[in-house]
Amino acid sequence: MYTTAYCGYCVRAERLLASRGVDDVFKVRVDENPAERVTMMQRTGRRTVPQIYIGEHHVGGYDDLAALDRAGRLSALLSGKAA
Repeated sequence: MYTTAYCGYCVRAERLLASRGVDDVFKVRVDENPAERVTMMQRTGRRTVPQIYIGEHHVGGYDDLAALDRAGRLSALLSGKAA
């Protein structure tokens, strides 16, 4: 997950993932390393955090993650099945 130190949506994303059994989120801090923000923008086409990947699948931001969960597709993605 691309993140910053002070990001409420990043915290919400981590909490949602934790509630689905993800206890270790790899975080890339774009506020500490501006080159990582450039990489994030190139990979995702977006400027805001969080930008969440599950494996190689770009989920998007917190709203996208929550929508995936509400649709019942997050668990399948987390287990390695297509969402």
